Amino acid sequence: MRIDSHHHVWDLAVREQDWMVGDALKPISKTFTMADMEPELEAASIDYTVIVQTVAVMEETPEFLTIAAEHPKVAAVVGWLDMEAEDITPALESHLSHPEAHRLVSIRDLAQYQEDPRWLMRPNIVRNVQRLGERGLSFDILTLAPQLAAAVDLVAACPDTQFVLDHISKPNIAAGDIDGWEKDMKALGELPNVVVKVSGMVTEAKWDNWTVETFRPYVDVVTENFGPQRMMFGSDWPVCLLGGTYQDIVGIVETITADWSASEKEFFWSTTAINAYRLKDLLS
Repeated sequence: MRIDSHHHVWDLAVREQDWMVGDALKPISKTFTMADMEPELEAASIDYTVIVQTVAVMEETPEFLTIAAEHPKVAAVVGWLDMEAEDITPALESHLSHPEAHRLVSIRDLAQYQEDPRWLMRPNIVRNVQRLGERGLSFDILTLAPQLAAAVDLVAACPDTQFVLDHISKPNIAAGDIDGWEKDMKALGELPNVVVKVSGMVTEAKWDNWTVETFRPYVDVVTENFGPQRMMFGSDWPVCLLGGTYQDIVGIVETITADWSASEKEFFWSTTAINAYRLKDLLS
């Protein structure tokens, strides 16, 4: 089984994607639907996917839950809540009232856009992340490398919440930056309640000038500190199209993991996602 644990869809006729700023993003500044993605999944032998939130609005999450109900390959949804709220419970209950709420497996808020590198450790956020754990939901961490130290502290402060680190915390691969990021990844790897999505790497590299070997040192750091049992594949489609095709993204990780054992590959391609997102009963 192969699971793509991280992709997006958006319909620009429904709402703008407010993060699409500048000419560089024009190649993806159009509507992308599951109908656009399904041929890519077929070609890459991907069995199931997880749709992840894109914008900070409540309405998107129930829309994604409906999409998940309508598309057999979509197993689950990572939704959005305002984690700075005094108490997320009322908004969470709104999401959980959806008929497909059993497919809501995690929540993500957009720490990467916050100027405060310690934003994740604000008291309301810590308590709300703890509330997610109390309700059996995971929390997806979206950080840039300078914000990763705060993520380490958040994970430590919420031992009963399952965390999923998106995009290996976006090290500046284009500049070859690795040392500070590696130090924080080592600290994060020592905490048992967090796994890592090997995703989003091509958009942190030079979009038109990379090879598989560009990414190997970064995947090696993740593997050393987390092991395949705590790593999962994510495409970050269609954002990844800025730097490569869906097949490119799959090819990168297939090459880097070529020497892994069958068991290690199984964790990477499916078991880690199944465990972290509690997908077992959602796969039909």
